[in-house]
Order: sequence, then C-alpha cells, then structure tokens
Amino acid sequence: MIQPQIETKLMHSFDPVYVDVINESYMHNVPEGSESHFKVVVVSAQFEGQRLITRHRAVNQCLANELANHIHALAIHTYTESEWQQQLNAPASPKCHGGSTLDK
Repeated sequence: MIQPQIETKLMHSFDPVYVDVINESYMHNVPEGSESHFKVVVVSAQFEGQRLITRHRAVNQCLANELANHIHALAIHTYTESEWQQQLNAPASPKCHGGSTLDK
C-alpha cells in the first residue's frame, strides 16, 4: 500500500508535528481501491524561513520514487507550526471533472 509508505517517508524526512496523507483517488475516474491521487499536509519546523516552492520541492524529492512509479497526482500543503495554528486545516481539493479539458 502506497499511503503508509508516503506517511513513513514524510515522517522520517521532515520530523513533522502534524502529517496527514489523504487518498483522494475516489474523487477521480479510477478503479475502486486505487492509490493514485493523494493530498499531503505536512507541518514542520524545517519549513521555517523557506519559500513555498522550496517546501514543495522537498516533498517532491522525498516522494520521487512514488511519483515516478505510483502516484498520478499529489496535492501538497506545507506549513510551519505558526502558519498551521492560523490555518488548522488544508484547503479542500477540487472535484474531478473526468478527463482533460482538451478532450472537448
């Protein structure tokens, strides 16, 4: 299973005070039980002073193998502890529209 693997890698790489890995595959046109679309929320002191792009690159690097071989889509939400205290939840992911807008 990919979800626990993602959680473990994020825990080891970022020593987060909060981490949440959400399988959002059910929101997309994929077979039941798929693990291809995820949202991750990572709250870590390591993100202090880092720009958002730097944080996202770090998550992408941490999960490079999963992104190359298993994950089709990954929504990344990264916060410092103080940012998380103001936010307390990540934005909801948009609903899937069932294919590419270029297919029209």
